[in-house]
Amino acid sequence: MTAAVRESRAIVLVLDSVGAGELPDAAEYGDVGANTLANISRAVGGLRMPNLQSMGLGNLTAIEGVPAAPSATASWGRCAERSSGKDTTTGHWEMMGLVLDAPFPTYPEGFPPEVIDEFCRLTGLPGVLGNTVASGTTIINELGNEHLRSGRPIVYTSADSVFQIAAHEERFGLDALYDACEIARDVLTGEHCVGRVIARPFVGPDGNGVYRRTHRRRDYSVVPFGPTALDILEEAGVRVLGVGKIGDIFAWQGVTSSAHVTDNMDGFDRLLAEVSRAEQGFVFCNLVDFDMLWGHRNDPRGYAEGLEAVDRRMPELFEAMADGDLLIVTADHGCDPTTDSTDHSREYVPLLAKVKGVDSGVDLGIRSTFADVGRTVLDFYDLDCAHTAGTSFLEEVRSA
Repeated sequence: MTAAVRESRAIVLVLDSVGAGELPDAAEYGDVGANTLANISRAVGGLRMPNLQSMGLGNLTAIEGVPAAPSATASWGRCAERSSGKDTTTGHWEMMGLVLDAPFPTYPEGFPPEVIDEFCRLTGLPGVLGNTVASGTTIINELGNEHLRSGRPIVYTSADSVFQIAAHEERFGLDALYDACEIARDVLTGEHCVGRVIARPFVGPDGNGVYRRTHRRRDYSVVPFGPTALDILEEAGVRVLGVGKIGDIFAWQGVTSSAHVTDNMDGFDRLLAEVSRAEQGFVFCNLVDFDMLWGHRNDPRGYAEGLEAVDRRMPELFEAMADGDLLIVTADHGCDPTTDSTDHSREYVPLLAKVKGVDSGVDLGIRSTFADVGRTVLDFYDLDCAHTAGTSFLEEVRSA
């Protein structure tokens, strides 16, 4: 059903970790050769993504099964990351106009005693388990039994700037886990200001002795270090309607609402609901399964199936949009599952932009920063962009 007549709105759909080729400085990050889209397509013998193909996805990099579209229905390009780092928080903040000069701290040897000791003192916990770099699904099965016996939460990190706390939903309790994360967020400031504290609840063991994570994860990001496009939208009275972890990434600064989702398809359902709203508002959606389920687990087949699943639903999104709506499809970093690493990869991200009612596109080239996305959103709402980075590509898309 076509959306009711309403004011046109901007929509940004972030395909979390869907990178489109190594950046020039990829060697500094150990990511030479990374190309999430291209390498997945080769690993699985080709992708079938006709809807994003028609928008110009195959114009960005060599994707088997997704050829270039000479007459693309949307404008296309790639964005380079100007900030240091390759994590979720940095990518989304830059997307909304806040460029970081220094990366968030990482802890390849685990967190120092002063961090863990202060965390335990403030929470009253008898200690923690782990305190190492680990896969979340692996460490809960290595330490789950000891966690139940001792009552100590499992703390771990990754190559990203994250302090992750895993605890049993029933024995430790969700509220206790969330409270511990809030305390950790207060502890992790100054030189130890990690990008995110993440609650990782799990259940089990099942009949095979296996513990599994649940969808009740929560992210506790540091508050943005300066104004973002979301703040400008909020000040102008434009509602920011998040889907997925958007609210968490921006510590709810400038975010009106942000529904938590269980998986990509639930996220897409909620995206459609927000786009179909009668009330004005900018819709900002993150689909995280690409990163969380398949990128970090080096699962190109699962990643490919996830990409194709989202592509099949794109016609529903086009139908829900009103004439004049702006759709931008992009990503926040790469996470190439075909490499030896299970970490994010330093890559360009895709840029597909379409105004409903304009069925042709132009080559937007290589943009020098993710911030061009946020600048374009502000331009769409005729708002002052002076306090954010980036260059708008709105007129190029509208006049394609």
